[in-house]
Amino acid sequence: MSSILDDLKMQYKLGGITQRLIYWNVACFLVSLLFFYQYRVGAFDFPNWIALSSEPSVFITKPWTLLTYAFFHDGFGHIFFNMIVLNFSSTLFLTFFTQKQLLGLYVLSSIFAGIAFVLGYYFLNLGASIVGASAAIMAILVATTTYQPLMNVRLLLIGNVKLWHITLVIIVIDLMQIRIENTGGHIAHLAGAFFGYIFIVLLRNGTDLSKIVSSIMDFFVNLLGKSTSTPFKKVHKNYKRPMEKPVSKIMTKDKTQQQIDEILDKISRSGYDCLTKEEKEFLFRAGK
Repeated sequence: MSSILDDLKMQYKLGGITQRLIYWNVACFLVSLLFFYQYRVGAFDFPNWIALSSEPSVFITKPWTLLTYAFFHDGFGHIFFNMIVLNFSSTLFLTFFTQKQLLGLYVLSSIFAGIAFVLGYYFLNLGASIVGASAAIMAILVATTTYQPLMNVRLLLIGNVKLWHITLVIIVIDLMQIRIENTGGHIAHLAGAFFGYIFIVLLRNGTDLSKIVSSIMDFFVNLLGKSTSTPFKKVHKNYKRPMEKPVSKIMTKDKTQQQIDEILDKISRSGYDCLTKEEKEFLFRAGK
């Protein structure tokens, strides 16, 4: 059991923002199972300081729910499907953009979709609460589709299809069901999709909205004295790389650092699962 936990900790440390978002969502779901699940009636009962309420009197006094709702889910099927689509859409998004931009889009689209849900229910004279990461996931998918609509995506049993075909089908389903069931959820989904489109339009014009989130995160990280480079390491770039400054080729490494570098090189070539038990334990101890 301890080795499994050690593997999870190491994968969290070495993984990118997609993996961390999935970890955070799963962790929140496990917490909700312990504290907010009513086993007698078989349903979740989220408090109004977590779920996003459409009631103005509740929403105004608990503005943080504009973000907390995007990390909790109402059932196993809800989180399972969302995490699959999150992994799919984030992988495509990171082909062109950075991890900081992904996190910024997730956070900002959740807030935007939450506000759209509250306003929509206010004008419809309805009342409800929502949870789920669907709106943010829709933003990521639509943002990628807006940037590269003709990208080929291979689907099981179907074959190659254009990315915009997949996105269009999902949006049409939301539009068809908006008055049938889960109206608030579909309003949030469509608002998230709209924000993803606006995000790319503004980015093409030189305005990167994700810098708002990055600046706030960097402020608190610097306040705590931590490095900002590790959690948000860039894996893909769609911009021209600036010329690197020449550095000295004379390097001195101790034996431990050399072994760490060899293990990291092995991970980059074949993945984390190719490591032996001893290498995993050594890397875990060195990371403490």
